[in-house]
This record gives sequence, C-alpha cells and structure tokens, in this order.
Amino acid sequence: MTPRTDAKAGSARPLAAWTYQSAELAELEYEALFRTSWQFVCHINEVPHPRDYFTLDLPRDPVLVLRGDDGVLRAFLNVCRHRGAKILDGAAQCKARLTCPYHGWSYHLDGRLAGRPSESTFAKPATDDLGLLPLEIEILCGMVFVRIVPGGESLRSMWQEYLPLIEPYQLEEMVPLEAGGYEEWNCNWKVGVDNNLENYHVPLGHPGYQRLLDSDIAGFMNRHGVAGSLSVLRPQPSSNWAERMYQAMAPGLNSRLPAQVRTTWSFFTMPPNTGLDIYGDSMDLFQFFPLGAQRCKVRYPIYVRPDARREMKVLRYLNTRINRQVGAEDRALCERVQAGLNSEGFAFGPLSSYEHCVLDLHARVQAACPVSALESHPGEGLLRQRNASLLGGAA
Repeated sequence: MTPRTDAKAGSARPLAAWTYQSAELAELEYEALFRTSWQFVCHINEVPHPRDYFTLDLPRDPVLVLRGDDGVLRAFLNVCRHRGAKILDGAAQCKARLTCPYHGWSYHLDGRLAGRPSESTFAKPATDDLGLLPLEIEILCGMVFVRIVPGGESLRSMWQEYLPLIEPYQLEEMVPLEAGGYEEWNCNWKVGVDNNLENYHVPLGHPGYQRLLDSDIAGFMNRHGVAGSLSVLRPQPSSNWAERMYQAMAPGLNSRLPAQVRTTWSFFTMPPNTGLDIYGDSMDLFQFFPLGAQRCKVRYPIYVRPDARREMKVLRYLNTRINRQVGAEDRALCERVQAGLNSEGFAFGPLSSYEHCVLDLHARVQAACPVSALESHPGEGLLRQRNASLLGGAA
C-alpha cells in the first residue's frame, strides 16, 4: 500500500472512498483534527453576566464556558476531577461554586478546587492541581471558540485577512434567535464539509440560491485552509415569493450597516468542521461532528441582529425559510454522496478548479492521519498501528 500523492503537484490527491466508511479512522480523525482545532461554543451575548455559563458536548469532550465573578470568560473541561462526572448541563447561571452532582466535589468559578465532602477520608490533602482542567479560549467578532489540545495558530491569525470582510457585519452585537438545533445526517462528517467547501453544486443543487444570488462559484482560501465566498443579492426579482420579498426588503432594512455588506451574503469554512454564513440580518454556524463512520451530527445555531422592528422580524423569517430549504437540500445531497461512496470500486474522479478547497481539506486530513492517504484500508484493527508507523516515517 502506498500513499495517494500527486508528485507533480506536490499535494494530496482526493481521499479514497474507504476513508468515508471507517469507524476506526473517524476516531483517529477526532483525536488528530478536532481536538487540535478551534471549536465554536457560543456567542459572548449568551454569557454576558458573571456566573453565566454555556456547555457543549463534543463527541468525546464535554466543554464548559463560564464567566467568573471577576468578569473573565474561561473555558474548562466540564468534568469533575474525582470520578469524571459531567458537572453542568445546558446554559444558565450557576451559584458561587460549581458542585459535582455525583459526590459533591466543588470548584471556584476560576476552576480551583473549593472542597471535598469527607475530606478526612482522603489519603492526601487537596492540592491546586485538582482544579478543573482549563482549555484554550479565544473570541473572534463575538464568537467564543475553545481548543481541547493547546498550541497552534491563534484564531485571529487564521482569520486576519478576512476580518475586513467580517467586521462590517458587527457580529459582536448579535443575539441567539433560538436554541441551537441539531440534526443527524446519514453521511461521514467529511462529506458534509466537502459540500460546504465548494459552490460548484450551487447552480443545480440549490435552485433558490441560483435565483436569489449572484454566487461566487470559485471562492477563495488562505494558507490556514479557511475558505470563503461572497455572493450578492441579484437585482432581478426571483420567481419565488419569499426570495423576491427578501431581495426587496434587505437593502433598506440593513441600511444601518456599511454599504458593502447590506446585500452581500458571506460564506466561510474553517477546517476541519466549521461553517460560518453571514447575512446582513443574521448569521448561522454549522459544525459537523463524527458519529461513527457513516453518520454525523450537525449543529446549527442561528444569531440575529437585535432589531425589534416588525419588518426585520419578517426579513429574518424569510431568511430562515430560504436557508432551511438549502439545508434540507444539502442533507439530501450529502446522503446521496455517502450512498455512492459505499459502492464497490468507487474512486473520486477529477476535481474541478472550483473544488480546490475540497482538495486542501483532504490534504489536511492526510497530513494529520497519514493512514488516510493509503489506497485501501490497512485491515481491521491495524489502522492505528499503520498510522503510527507512517507518522514515525514522516518524523
């Protein structure tokens, strides 16, 4: 078995079909890609006050974001240091101490251990190293991200050249529209991200977008793999009533924003699994998390500008209606792709230059998990061993 590389281009070729069917690889990808990357948790306006907290359950890592009495926003693994019980659920306000519901170990809001019931029964006294495990945390335009395994590029450096495109939307002002939704799709997580990384499918796969937007099909990408595209509302009225109303209402209702973003829909994808869609009236995020080999969980919180005008509520309704349809179309397309990937002998055909960001993601998967560059599965139970061997060779 040899790695799938293109020597002439010096970059990875598309992943083999087996990499979308392996539960062992999905676990390895989570460890090597997800834990080392920035993951969106919440918006700062969901934790605005001291003692506000927000939890997120990543596939294997419960996360807690908490604002202390000192006003500082911190992130921890949401796991008691005693026997590993999850401490908090959902999002709300906590008391002056966090208390584990299992045995009552308690923690200060800065993560330090505060107390243990029956202290005298422990062989060793409580020490500072028994506090909640801290996580890296960074805020970008009001969006709160954490990273499980520390190190690597800062979030701001990864997005630096795109900030002039994003900041005019004033995302830090937005508030949640509704509790973040979840769906389970019958496809590997990479199928969902592949789809999000290219607009080549938009003209046929999303007829509503084709009527509504002058879409940037090629898109762009920086050296960190953060990809994007800018699409502008068409001046020609759509034949669909909801899209037509949105076209007519958006420019005037978004007049408080700078002119360049009033009618521009901006789409971004950050590796390995996060999508960010920004509109004048709102934004939504997408995160694809592996659930084994051929299913994934899709998280999609929605945030809106705090505008109580009735017309703005109508505009948000129209946007939600349009993009729910697009989401349903993407799900159907991705599940069709997974069905085809499972067929005997399938291999990706040539990719269009419009799909350059897909190829970049595949290269990043192969770099993090070199076993994924093999033409075929290394054999049941041998994947980790083969991957370690390939990592050793690269070192």
